[in-house]
Amino acid sequence: MPHRARALPQAAVAAGFRLPKLVLMVSALITLVLVSVLLLPSHAKPADSAAGHLRIATWNMCDVRQWNCQDTGSSRQKIQALKQLADADGARVIMLQEVCAGDLTAARKELGKEWRSTFREYAYRDVRGRYSAVRCTEQDQGAAGIAILAMSALSRVSLVPTQQPAVGLHRGILCATITDRDVRVCNAHLSLPGSDRAHPSWELRDDQLKSLVGAAGSRTVFGGDMNSAAPAAWNKESWIWPHDTYRRYRECDQKSASSRSGRATHRTGHKVDYLFTDLPRTHCSVRDTGASDHLALVMRVRTGCRVGRSAGAESTGGEVRCR
Repeated sequence: MPHRARALPQAAVAAGFRLPKLVLMVSALITLVLVSVLLLPSHAKPADSAAGHLRIATWNMCDVRQWNCQDTGSSRQKIQALKQLADADGARVIMLQEVCAGDLTAARKELGKEWRSTFREYAYRDVRGRYSAVRCTEQDQGAAGIAILAMSALSRVSLVPTQQPAVGLHRGILCATITDRDVRVCNAHLSLPGSDRAHPSWELRDDQLKSLVGAAGSRTVFGGDMNSAAPAAWNKESWIWPHDTYRRYRECDQKSASSRSGRATHRTGHKVDYLFTDLPRTHCSVRDTGASDHLALVMRVRTGCRVGRSAGAESTGGEVRCR
């Protein structure tokens, strides 16, 4: 609500004292300026730090043009969309897949000096076991890969060892600790079925999900582009999901403890992007950035207590909240 500027003191006038014209004009001008400033619309970002909350997003940018991303927006549009996740949605941690190193660097600089990032490039392994980085085709964009972008120092950055194609594209799992919140985040981009050209029938996602969930612990948020449908009753590939994924942790868009569904995150109408956590969730949103074939997923968590039997948490219908 806008504040109203107080009226000028009337004591001197009531006592019969007449202020000089110049003083009256200056006082009126000061009052006008105060009113103008106080009535300006507020563009303040969500004050999660004061409330002990943290917003974390995951977004597949579809930034690698040669991967059917030619019609998903320009480099400039993708950078603007990434900044919107921070400025409008209040995300302080953004996990990215299919991002070009050049766009990541540009976005980080435009967001401000408080922002940090870590990046892991995609690599292709050939039949001789040689690796080559996947390059973005636009000039000065560098390698393509996965990244974690955060308004915080990042510590304990590591890659999670996991099964990858004998011949084919290696994506990966990248983890880091958000230092000022003591929250661990892991960003995953899983293999598509048939990714191993030497063994097209091999399923790799079950091993990759096992590695991802195994790397998670307390005070963790993990997710990304799983290239997989949720383990609902209709899904014949539900077996690839580790048992603990939806039991020890909760997914951003999970409505109850037994739920295994969520809103679509891909233009095909399927959910393939996820965020899981053992921290209490307070909000989840799915947003069309207008610059990718994937929608962004934004989760708000309370960082002051944990899911479980701690004295600071209570369970209410599948949702755990801090007291």
